[in-house]
Amino acid sequence: MDEDQDELAGQYNDGNRAFLQALLARGTMTFAESKPILAAIFTAQENESVEPNQITQEDLDSYISAASDAISPFDLEIRSIMHQIRKERVYAIVNTTSDALTQLATLHSPDEIAFVKRVIDAMFEKYNTPRMEALCLDEMQANKLRVPPRPDNDDEAMENGETQNQPPKGLKSSEVETVMRSMVDEGWFERSHEGFYYLSSRALLELRSWLLESYNDPDAEEGEWQRVKFCEACKDIVTIGQRCAERDCLIRLHDYCADAFFRTRRSRACPKCSEEWSGKHFVGERAVTETEAYQRGRRRSGKGARHSNGTESIMQDGDEEGEDEIDEE
Repeated sequence: MDEDQDELAGQYNDGNRAFLQALLARGTMTFAESKPILAAIFTAQENESVEPNQITQEDLDSYISAASDAISPFDLEIRSIMHQIRKERVYAIVNTTSDALTQLATLHSPDEIAFVKRVIDAMFEKYNTPRMEALCLDEMQANKLRVPPRPDNDDEAMENGETQNQPPKGLKSSEVETVMRSMVDEGWFERSHEGFYYLSSRALLELRSWLLESYNDPDAEEGEWQRVKFCEACKDIVTIGQRCAERDCLIRLHDYCADAFFRTRRSRACPKCSEEWSGKHFVGERAVTETEAYQRGRRRSGKGARHSNGTESIMQDGDEEGEDEIDEE
């Protein structure tokens, strides 16, 4: 073992340390983002100019492997996942032992952490139903979660250090925007052009085990709907993608997986129920924004349906009119 460590020490140099430091500072990294970093490292090491376009995937893989070996004694590892929208691989350092949510405690107060937990709960519970798997929310919906619900009884209140007559602590409305934007800046959430927040690729990597333990029933029977769902092709979590047109069918696919998945098949039919796969039934934000009810709200408001109370009603239980109109297409 000592010989292996000596060999690793000889191979692991300042360039590897600089790369690891860059990855730690960013939180996540893609191949495109690694190119200028590795080009600068190679330029310094070789004393001649190396351009970013000369960096290869093999170069990145080599540095990722060396960094992963270096951090493994600290219960850390580097994992990767395809970004669900941009179709590029995202690399992140993941803590393999600590409670994922407690990792935020160094940057946020207990009230802020509790608020973030309520936001994630809403993504995977309130706005994630068999009828509509939105798995996202906007700032107005997040603002409604700024104060925790009042305890139902004295025992629950005492566990939270409160009394039933004392309002539960929470955040101010002005603080909600700050926390949500900080979660985006820190790489835990992403925010779409329509103003919806959803879990980032880094969060899906870091929180994978916690999400399954928190929201899926380990005793559920095969074929039973679960809140955390996986892509039939790549087996990663799906929070943005496509679903089978048959509402009770559990097959889900990322957009980028769907094309490759059906390219090798004779027809675009669901592999489980054989229903035609139209690509017009969605998981994520589009489950809301592609409904006729949402589009009608945009036309009426002139600003976007997310600014109206209609978005809440569409997302909470699924808008029957909007969903049915999509089904008929």
